[in-house]
Amino acid sequence: MYQSLRLILTEDGSHTIYLPEINEHYHSVHGAISESLHVYIRSGFSYHTAQKVNILEVGFGTGLNVLLTLMQARKEKREVVYHTIDTFILPSDITNSLNYDLLCNQLCENIDHEWFQIIHKSSWDAEHQISEFFYLKKILGDIKKIKLTSKYDIVYFDAFGPDKQPDIWTDDIFMQIYKVMNPGSILTTYSSKGEVKRKLENCGFIVEKIPGPRFKREMIRCMRPDV
Repeated sequence: MYQSLRLILTEDGSHTIYLPEINEHYHSVHGAISESLHVYIRSGFSYHTAQKVNILEVGFGTGLNVLLTLMQARKEKREVVYHTIDTFILPSDITNSLNYDLLCNQLCENIDHEWFQIIHKSSWDAEHQISEFFYLKKILGDIKKIKLTSKYDIVYFDAFGPDKQPDIWTDDIFMQIYKVMNPGSILTTYSSKGEVKRKLENCGFIVEKIPGPRFKREMIRCMRPDV
């Protein structure tokens, strides 16, 4: 799919990947790990209070969100079933070069050094038990074509930006996701665009703009109402 992947060091010392074909990075150049921690872990996973949660991630990418959720789930002693969807598998020479496991070990004593490799080596389209409390299923496919059937408590919407992948940030996809979210569930994304907010509201979400990660003023978090 992409021929010119480049490994980039972001400002917090963690890697991201740059795609020259679409002039896009997988994460913020101001900090890959710090962005994911803010947008998806603190504003998503830890914000939701259920002891057992089902998570849907749109955009597996580098696997960073999986690793950080796994770490936080162990810290909070919560059981997680984690489904993540993507159309593109990064080559192993790229994933083997990412420094997330090394840096995360400095942030948290709960990390197992083999987790990141296990996440990437786990086969697609099958559920794997990564730890005693964490179950992972990577789904190889297009969110525009897949029919979601499980129910979710938390959604990480982490596709490339609306200007790069406008066919992902649509009313139809947001509505499909809304229908498989449990009452009181939340969706979080780094985007703060007004058009994204309006589309989510049109689907029935209660949408709020909250402080974003470093050098980004706002981001979106929304909730499916209880009724």
